[in-house]
Amino acid sequence: MSTTPTTSPDSAPPAPPASAPEVRRELSPLERWYWIADRIAPLNVVGRVRLHGPVTGAALRSALTALQARHPLLRVAIEPGGPGEEPRFTPVVDRPIPLDHRVLDDPAAGDAWQRVIDRELVNGRVDWRAGPLATATVLTSPGPDGGTHDLILSLLHVIADGTTVISLLRQWAELAAGLPVGARAVLPPAEDLFPAGHRGTAGEAPARAKADRDEADLLRLAPRRVDADEAVPFERRRTRFLHRALDGAALESLARACRARGVTVHGVLTAAMVHAVATDAGAADGTWYSIGSPVDFRGDLEPAVDPDDVGSYVATIPSLVEHAAARPLWETAREISTDLRARKARGEQFSMIRLIGLSGPRNLAEAMPFVRHLDEKGPINFCVSNIGRFPFPDEVGPWRATGAQFVASLSVVGTFVATVNSSHHQLVWNFTYAEGTVADERAARLADRCVETVLALVRAAD
Repeated sequence: MSTTPTTSPDSAPPAPPASAPEVRRELSPLERWYWIADRIAPLNVVGRVRLHGPVTGAALRSALTALQARHPLLRVAIEPGGPGEEPRFTPVVDRPIPLDHRVLDDPAAGDAWQRVIDRELVNGRVDWRAGPLATATVLTSPGPDGGTHDLILSLLHVIADGTTVISLLRQWAELAAGLPVGARAVLPPAEDLFPAGHRGTAGEAPARAKADRDEADLLRLAPRRVDADEAVPFERRRTRFLHRALDGAALESLARACRARGVTVHGVLTAAMVHAVATDAGAADGTWYSIGSPVDFRGDLEPAVDPDDVGSYVATIPSLVEHAAARPLWETAREISTDLRARKARGEQFSMIRLIGLSGPRNLAEAMPFVRHLDEKGPINFCVSNIGRFPFPDEVGPWRATGAQFVASLSVVGTFVATVNSSHHQLVWNFTYAEGTVADERAARLADRCVETVLALVRAAD
C-alpha cells in the first residue's frame, strides 16, 4: 500500500475566513469527561463511506476545507487551563483538518479501510492542544470507471457521536460534488438546551431519583458484566475493531418481523448481544446483565438540534436483562423495547448527564479513582449504540455511495461495544473491544454469535 499526500507546503488549503463564527467557551461536564477519558486512552468516533467513480484528491481537499469552514466546532482546540480553571474550547484559524490520502496497490485493498481503522484510527491520537479535533483519511483504489474512494473521518468524542460523523461524511461528499451545504451556527453546550424539568437546579431531583433507582436495581439483581480475560492497565488500553453486517434482505425481514411483533430492531439487537455474552460465559438461567443503549437526544432539546450540527448528543441508558437460555428472544426484545421507552420518557438520558456533572471527575488527577470504580464495579461495560436508519443517499453528485457507518473507540468507558446503523440497504453491525481485556478469538466469537442469533431469528420468522 503506497501513500500519496494531498497536502504539501505549497498547496496547503486556506484557513476559514476571519468572519466565520468562533467557539470560545468552557467545556460542559459531559465534554470535559470525554476529554479526560481521551487523555487516558484514545476516545474517537470514526466514520467511513465509499464513493464509486472518479474524484481527485484536490477536490476532496477543497471540500474538506469548505466543510471545516461551515462548522465552528471543527475549528477549535482545547485549552486545559491552569489550577482552578476549567478546560476551554479556543478557536484555531490556521490549522486545516489533516488529510492523509493513500493510493492503494494492495490486491486486498477492498478491505483496507477495516485494517486502517483497526490498526490506526480507533487508537489514533487527535491533537487536542493544537486542534482541530478531527483528522481525515482517503483510501483510493484505482480501477475501471474511476475506482473507489473510502472517505474516513476521525473526531474526538468530545465533539462527535455516530450521527455527527456520518452526517459530516455526507456533507464532505456533497461539497466535493459541488452541492450546496449551509454553514452552521455556534450552539451552546447540550446541557444548556435540556428541557426545563432537567435543566439547572430543577434537574437535580430526577437525576438523584435515577441514581437511587439504579443503586436499588444493582443491589437487588447483582447484574453481571462482560468478564475480563486479563487485566490491562488503563493507560495501555487499546481498541480493536470487527466489522459485521446484515444484507438488505435480512434487514427487511428483521424490520418486518419486528413490526409484526411490536418490538424495535434495537430491542432485538440488544437481546441478541446479551444472549451471546451470557451463552459464551456459560451463565446460569436467572443471571442478570446490565447493557447500555446510547440514546440520541437531539430532538428532545429546546430548541431541537439538527443532525447536521457537530456535537456529542448521546447519553447511555441501562437495560437490565435476565438471561434464560430457552426463553424466546422476542420476549426479551419486547421487554427491552418497553423499558427503554419508559426510561426515555422519564428523561433518564438527561439525568445520566447530570450525574456525570455531579459526581464525575473534574480533572485527570480525580479521574483515576472514578475510572477504577467504573472498571471494577460500574454497572455497564458493554452496550449497543444504534442510530437506526441513517438516510445517506445512494448517489451523491456523480458518485455512487456505499457502506456509510461508524465505529467507536473505547478508551476506559467500555469493554465490548456494538455500533449500528442502517444505510445503503444494509444494517452495519460493528464491534469494538478492549484488546487483552477481551481476547481476540473471544471477541470474534461474540460478534459472530450476535449476528447468527439475529439471522436465525429472522429465518424462523419468515
